[in-house]
Amino acid sequence: MLRQVAEGVLIHQSEFVQSNAVVVQGRAGVLLIDPGVTGSELDCLVNDLHESGRPVVAGFSTHPHWDHLLWHARLGEAPRYGTARCAATVRDQLSDAGAKARIAAHLLETEIAGQVPLDLLGLITGLPAETARIPWDGPHVRIIEHQAHAPGHSALLIEERGVLVAGDMLSDVLIPMLGDVNGTDDVIGDYLAALRLMEEVADDVDVIIPGHGSVGGADQVRARIDQDRAYVHALRDRRDLSDPRIGPSAKPGWEWVSDVHAGQLQRLARRSERDGTPG
Repeated sequence: MLRQVAEGVLIHQSEFVQSNAVVVQGRAGVLLIDPGVTGSELDCLVNDLHESGRPVVAGFSTHPHWDHLLWHARLGEAPRYGTARCAATVRDQLSDAGAKARIAAHLLETEIAGQVPLDLLGLITGLPAETARIPWDGPHVRIIEHQAHAPGHSALLIEERGVLVAGDMLSDVLIPMLGDVNGTDDVIGDYLAALRLMEEVADDVDVIIPGHGSVGGADQVRARIDQDRAYVHALRDRRDLSDPRIGPSAKPGWEWVSDVHAGQLQRLARRSERDGTPG
């Protein structure tokens, strides 16, 4: 069911890891950001949009992970965008004929096995590098591109509505998940740089929508930035930390996030041993 979180901005939340699809009302239709996740949930989203007279005129994927690249045939053939780097990463991933089969196999380990439609996965067009706004006939949506979490990741600032769509950052239930720790990128530096970009617009934000988790108000914007920064600093410095998203204080059903945290610590330690980098 669609729920309004700001004037002209609605969300549709999936049961699977509280994934948030975002709908932004424009003049002739809506911008649809990161729709998902199961076929039945996409059916519900399509029906809600149809019944409320909101055709989809544009789509956007905040980053190149499968759960942010989904689509449904009944959503129509509106252009679907991502940043240039995001789209290039998706093209590279899908150039492997076995990519969708591997995603389906991975999903066999979850409660949504066999329920995710992958036929239209990742059919996005990369916007030219340095594009500042999504090209559509609606409120200005500023693209805040960075390299935290995934290549070409974007947060989106809906300027006239005071809404920040954060992608897979600034969640109340998920810790910061770094990019490719096994690669050569400065994953710690990239994440801290992305948080600084979020901080630069924080005073203009009244509502924050994470890719997964609860919508927050103006009082939550800097609090979530600070919490994520404290987590990343602790990873960098190999310090223990107290974070309500991990350990005994984790939200029921989200205990697995502690395993993600442990895995990140292990991979960063191996990387440090390998090449002497702090992250």
